[in-house]
Amino acid sequence: METAVLNIKGETIGKCELPETLFGHKPEPHFLYEVVTAHLANLRAGNASSKTRSEISGGGKKPWKQKHTGRSRQGSTRSPLWRKGGVVFGPRPHSFRREMPQAKRRLALAQALSAKFAEGGMVIVDKFDIAQPKTKELVAVLRSFTAGRKPLLVSMRENKNVETASRNIRGVSNARPSELNAYDVLNSSKVIMTRAALDNLGGLWSGKGEQK
Repeated sequence: METAVLNIKGETIGKCELPETLFGHKPEPHFLYEVVTAHLANLRAGNASSKTRSEISGGGKKPWKQKHTGRSRQGSTRSPLWRKGGVVFGPRPHSFRREMPQAKRRLALAQALSAKFAEGGMVIVDKFDIAQPKTKELVAVLRSFTAGRKPLLVSMRENKNVETASRNIRGVSNARPSELNAYDVLNSSKVIMTRAALDNLGGLWSGKGEQK
């Protein structure tokens, strides 16, 4: 599999081979749905909490006597029936985490990359050669790639100016090859990957590890 290699002006300067193990998969929608929902569940903090009647201060005294008042029987002003009372079956801190085998995460990433490449949402760039950490310069680069509203920039972060310049651009995200996951790839409008990052990703896939 071959694809064009562009420079930061969007001009074709060569070609490169794409690994079949990463870009030659047929996406399975239900499988990707399972992995993506697990990833989103793992991002949830799960720290929402409401107080039960036993956790709210006050309410120790019986509001009125049990009988002969013409009103209903009440034992505490912190009853869930009262204003400022406890909450029944409210949210409590707990984990939403779903365990996902590494093999499934890797396969989902390969399917996501394959789907993004098949739909024309993948760009291989020679390198991000930005001289100054200016947002204006990076915006011009993204426009030359027709990057859309949520581009994902994948590089070895050898050029710190790119990450600095992208902080003021809404929707732009940065990642190293080792940080990629299926959700970030599918959720992006376009994946813009440097040649070095592509080679590194292939090394990670073959078990050689990330090169610093």
